[in-house]
Amino acid sequence: MYLMKMKYIFTVLSVLLLSQFAFGQSERSSVIDGDSVSKGVASYYHDKFVGRHTSTGEVFSNDKYTAASNQLSLNTYVKVTNIKNGKYLYVRINDRMSKNNKRLIDMASICAKKLDYKDAGLANVKVEVVPEEEGKQGILAQKNGIQLEDESANKL
Repeated sequence: MYLMKMKYIFTVLSVLLLSQFAFGQSERSSVIDGDSVSKGVASYYHDKFVGRHTSTGEVFSNDKYTAASNQLSLNTYVKVTNIKNGKYLYVRINDRMSKNNKRLIDMASICAKKLDYKDAGLANVKVEVVPEEEGKQGILAQKNGIQLEDESANKL
């Protein structure tokens, strides 16, 4: 009887430990710090997702400057730069990708078009977390067709 109790306790503790490792570890390591920069692969949403709800509860549209990421917190504003051509834009993270997706970011197709990788389907990008106000102003400028000036290009 004692041996069966010990075996049961060991099994329960093992399951708890493994589940904490499997779920807790990925959550801690998946969020990029507030002012960090990361490089990776960008893709864009297929049209089949239009009209579906995002992780923030919004209805997805391929005409909005939004994106999905498993490494960035929801409602984070980021500046995304296409490394190949230097084009950049601002987006807000409002969705998650499937857990198996290894890409850094998945953006609305308007973003892929503006960053000039829609035909290729994928692009190597640099993603920088920006303050909320900068992100909102950048998105507003993009919606109004205002050409954004890269501040880093003005620095000597």
